[in-house]
Amino acid sequence: MFTGIVQGTAEVVEVRELEEFRTHVVALPESLRSGLEIGASVAHNGVCLTVTAIEGERVSFDLMRETLRLTNLGAITPGQCVNIERAARFGDEIGGHSMSGHIICMAQVVAIEEAPNNRRLWFALPEKAAKFVFEKGYIGVDGISLTVGDVRPSADGAGAEFSVNLIPETLSRTVLGSRLMGDWVNIEIDPQTQVIVETVERVLASRSM
Repeated sequence: MFTGIVQGTAEVVEVRELEEFRTHVVALPESLRSGLEIGASVAHNGVCLTVTAIEGERVSFDLMRETLRLTNLGAITPGQCVNIERAARFGDEIGGHSMSGHIICMAQVVAIEEAPNNRRLWFALPEKAAKFVFEKGYIGVDGISLTVGDVRPSADGAGAEFSVNLIPETLSRTVLGSRLMGDWVNIEIDPQTQVIVETVERVLASRSM
């Protein structure tokens, strides 16, 4: 389990490509390696990955076909950074909201609004995920627990657009500070919201039969 409180960013220093499979080697700072073992879970841009090798600061993670298809990790190149969060431990404070590290889709940055000391980003969501996003609800964006600001229909009429408001700490600590128009981010929806929406859909569908 993760909390959506990103602990920092780390540079991907090597990418090893195989058919529908790749390995990321990440330079993890000492503060994020304490107690780290092979088999441990670490979120990269919100994606739960397993440690497969540790060589000093160089820590390896394997990405399978589904991860490459559903997330922005498949487009990462050496030199780029990813958000990092170690798995939560029993008794840890849940500063954000409970997250699994299972990405439902990607969303694209469609607008950036600057204001003194903060920034608002707008993202376009595909239709399959739009039904789970509500104003003031929780959402995971590249592994960051954020509150949804506003929701509006997408420009093309399919899906929806939502906004989040970012404080300077989030902009400086995470990769969202460098996101540009057209960039893709990983989306994890609030699991409680998903359960409620899908349960209501099933109940309504059964009544109409």
